[in-house]
Amino acid sequence: ALLEGHFGALSRAWKADEMELNRAGLDRGTARYIVTRRATIDPDRELENVISAGVKAITWHDDEYPMRLGEIYDKPPVLYVKGKLPPDDERLVAVVGTRKPSAYGREVAYQLSFDLARAGVTITSGLARGIDGIAHRAALEADQQTVAVLGSGVDVIYPREHNSLAQQIIGNGALVSEHPMGTRPNAQNFPRRNRIISGMTLGTVVIEAPESSGALLTATHAIEQDREVFAVPGNIFSPNSKGVNRLIRDSSAKLVTSVEDILEELNLPTVTHQLEMAAFFPEDEAEAAVLKFVSFDPIHIDEITRNSALAASTVSSALTMMELKGLVKQTGGMNYMRLKETRTAYQVV
Repeated sequence: ALLEGHFGALSRAWKADEMELNRAGLDRGTARYIVTRRATIDPDRELENVISAGVKAITWHDDEYPMRLGEIYDKPPVLYVKGKLPPDDERLVAVVGTRKPSAYGREVAYQLSFDLARAGVTITSGLARGIDGIAHRAALEADQQTVAVLGSGVDVIYPREHNSLAQQIIGNGALVSEHPMGTRPNAQNFPRRNRIISGMTLGTVVIEAPESSGALLTATHAIEQDREVFAVPGNIFSPNSKGVNRLIRDSSAKLVTSVEDILEELNLPTVTHQLEMAAFFPEDEAEAAVLKFVSFDPIHIDEITRNSALAASTVSSALTMMELKGLVKQTGGMNYMRLKETRTAYQVV
């Protein structure tokens, strides 16, 4: 913005010498770096690489530039987009959190993201391990678009194990970055990209975030950008919950216990109806008795058997049936955790 304001066009700034860049307001070190680096860059070749990779470069002058992102004070001059940005950025919501979520955090992230997506909301996150990846997958499984903002070039997927996920996002959403093609992931890039995640969206939902979590930085950006912040309360003894619980305690975020809390606060109109209700309730006394002793934290089948005072075969059979119906799921090692009793589908009106 500084160079464009001084030179009138970035094409003139590109040709300016070091002294002219100084007069435009850049310090000597930055001006010298630009002049030196410029000698190694061929703009025409860079554009060819972008086009051949199926990537689109969108500047802040283009109509396709996300409207909400254009409102923040440090908006990126260029966005590299692989895939297709949703046409309505009035329905983008960020879902972020720790890279090492608990079983509770994983379940909450999936369910909230799935329900938001079914409500016509485009889930936006950072493609990181943990909550980010879960949120993207939930949106895709809800057959809705999702947007991933990267701290690298859109052709350099990080972490590598999310290569397949990234390809799915390209097919139903977009990968977005302010960094040129070929940019490797860098620790300094990720805090900066968080302002884009919050800047593109109506609000940010934080699920499990330690005190030093990058998700809290995204929430801070959202607050500075006058966007809504939501936080899911967590276990007071868990380090993963310290950040989100502090947001709630300090009134920096609105407490979330269901997707309705988010939709209502953001004034996103929806019509709700229940789907396959019978499948999400226990059908007999044995299932109901077993379900009383299954919580949102994993519990071993032996403990369920002891607590319920039922025969081991009865407990095993009930858990198997309820797992098929989506009431519970096995988390490994014969440990089970509870899922939502009902799932609500939403249609936008």
